Amino acid sequence: MSSHHFVKEQQEPALLILNTIGFGYESIAPLLEWSPTVLVAQEEVHTVISWGIKIDLIIADMDFQKENYSLLEEQYPVKFLGVSDENFLDEGLQYLIATKHGSVNVIGFNHQQVFGLEAMLSFLDLVVWDAPMRYFPVKNGAFKKWFAGASLQLHAPEGTFVEVQENEENQIYAITYATFIEVGEGFVTFKSNKVFWIGDFVMDY
Repeated sequence: MSSHHFVKEQQEPALLILNTIGFGYESIAPLLEWSPTVLVAQEEVHTVISWGIKIDLIIADMDFQKENYSLLEEQYPVKFLGVSDENFLDEGLQYLIATKHGSVNVIGFNHQQVFGLEAMLSFLDLVVWDAPMRYFPVKNGAFKKWFAGASLQLHAPEGTFVEVQENEENQIYAITYATFIEVGEGFVTFKSNKVFWIGDFVMDY
């Protein structure tokens, strides 16, 4: 992107778009406010262009690059980032780490696979968007946030224990598949001795 007038380069969360199923421009638009670096997997390039979003990097294999070479001129100054075995996520995250980005919103990644991302959490702050929810990791044992009342998913390997403190009341949850909890308005504290993820709804259906 060309305009970084408000924040330092690489300070704002990058945007890595892997899949647009369940997403429209309206759900992505708020993430574009500070002109982030935008990376897009090859299958979603034409959808993202149709939304009017300026792409910085297209993650693509050699065949796609050859067939779509004209994009380099049409979408200048977009660049190709080579990929093999369709490993778009890994290639995108490695690029962001190498270019000193500190955080990224990953659009269209299956939240069931987030446990495989934990090695990256030392290098990047990751938020995973899997419509209609987004998931963020708690990696330092505890996390406190104000909620206006919400339905949340606690997501961790089965058998992980997460303590939830709300209004001076504590409850411990043993995580199973799709553990949802309801929290009221106010600050909620989450604690665990393992990395876990909190999912909240960002879209209404």
